[in-house]
Amino acid sequence: MKIKVTAAAAEKMNERINGKKGYMKLKYDTKGCGCVVSGVPALWFVDRLDEEDREVQTTSGSIYVEKSKEVFLDESLIIDFSMKANCFQLKSPHEYLNPRMSFLDKTNE
Repeated sequence: MKIKVTAAAAEKMNERINGKKGYMKLKYDTKGCGCVVSGVPALWFVDRLDEEDREVQTTSGSIYVEKSKEVFLDESLIIDFSMKANCFQLKSPHEYLNPRMSFLDKTNE
């Protein structure tokens, strides 16, 4: 899997992290979706990793992805930030996987 993080997305991630220690995860969130195949990709900033998290080197550091959820993602991804919509976006060369992707800071939970 390859993930490119645009300059705009990297800048916004750094603003949201604000110097905290932790890990960036591309989470396939299924909570409240009713079924494991009905998940929504989101960015989570966490203070610890799960056993099945796999490191993916990106253009701006590491992002971790749950190995069992990779099947729902494309092999080549782009994480971008839309200034107009004020949100992160997850794209592949063929489609938007989430044009309004959430960023959740899970380090204080």
